[in-house]
Amino acid sequence: MATHDWLTVRRGDAPLIIGLPHTGTDIPDDILATMVSPWRSRKDADWWVDRLYAFAEKMDATLVRTGISRSVIDVNRDPSGVSLYPGMTTTGLCPTETFDGEPLYLEGREPDEAEIARRREIWFTPYHDALSAELDRLAADGPVVLYDAHSIRSVVPRLFEGELPQFNIGDNDGATCAPALTAAVEAACAVSGLSHVVNGRFKGGWTTRHYGRRELGRHAIQMELADRGYMDDPTGPVDESNWPSAWSPERAADLQKTLSAVLTACLDFANAQRAAK
Repeated sequence: MATHDWLTVRRGDAPLIIGLPHTGTDIPDDILATMVSPWRSRKDADWWVDRLYAFAEKMDATLVRTGISRSVIDVNRDPSGVSLYPGMTTTGLCPTETFDGEPLYLEGREPDEAEIARRREIWFTPYHDALSAELDRLAADGPVVLYDAHSIRSVVPRLFEGELPQFNIGDNDGATCAPALTAAVEAACAVSGLSHVVNGRFKGGWTTRHYGRRELGRHAIQMELADRGYMDDPTGPVDESNWPSAWSPERAADLQKTLSAVLTACLDFANAQRAAK
């Protein structure tokens, strides 16, 4: 179980782990003092995704969540600093700007190599130690699915053109899980009638790519949601007056039905894999 107040591990016995790497908004005071503004520092969180998937506890899934803001350290980035999307605009391990290109830090206060290393030790490593431990625990009984849960604004011109599909499924071009899992997740999304894509702009972050070992029965898949499916999502400029919009269970209910079908497809896949052993 988690031993840090910023790290939450909800253990289940089903062969499904849900990673929640970007739902945190906690920023230590000493780091916040070096930043331009509290709102900007939390702007790019995966807003309300932990609440969106809270129903997964009833499915006996394991959920691993960090409460630390991605602007402090992004636990879904390569710890070496190598870009996940070479040649494309993206944010780094310790981001220095928002998705829209705005500076996060006051001039001259950006984290240096020593500070980045400190943050890795305090937050990045314990998060992945916990995630790895849960994978080991569940994989001891057979194949397991790691589902990395994300969301982003529907329109972010600096990162992608136009409006993002509602469901963005990533398996790093088939490398991180069996094709049957991706197909099952895609089919569950298609039933909703909402737009979806496989390995579009988002093919899976470091978590998916690092832990996805299909030959070992460890199948990892990422879901990047467009926020508009469960919250009011401005298509133009965002500021403190319109972002983030409030969490509404009623607003999220329809999307949760599809996400329940998606997670059920993940469980059905894992259980079928176990039965075949």
